[in-house]
Amino acid sequence: MMYRPGDPLPEGDVTFKIIRFYFRSDRTRTIKKGLTLEQAQAHCASHETSSRTCTSAAGRARTRRCGAWFDGYAPE
Repeated sequence: MMYRPGDPLPEGDVTFKIIRFYFRSDRTRTIKKGLTLEQAQAHCASHETSSRTCTSAAGRARTRRCGAWFDGYAPE
């Protein structure tokens, strides 16, 4: 389950993982683990975490290779 702003968060000491979602398939990839909520939100706020807004050579190459993608976060 991916979290969006305003979603209720689990209680207690929860860590989050970053998941890369690809639109062309059901495939996902875990990018990072063990993050605080603030770290996960900061990662996903970056322009480099979506094929639509990334400007890096690596991000553009990923988009050519895999199609549209974006990063989201979920509790571990």
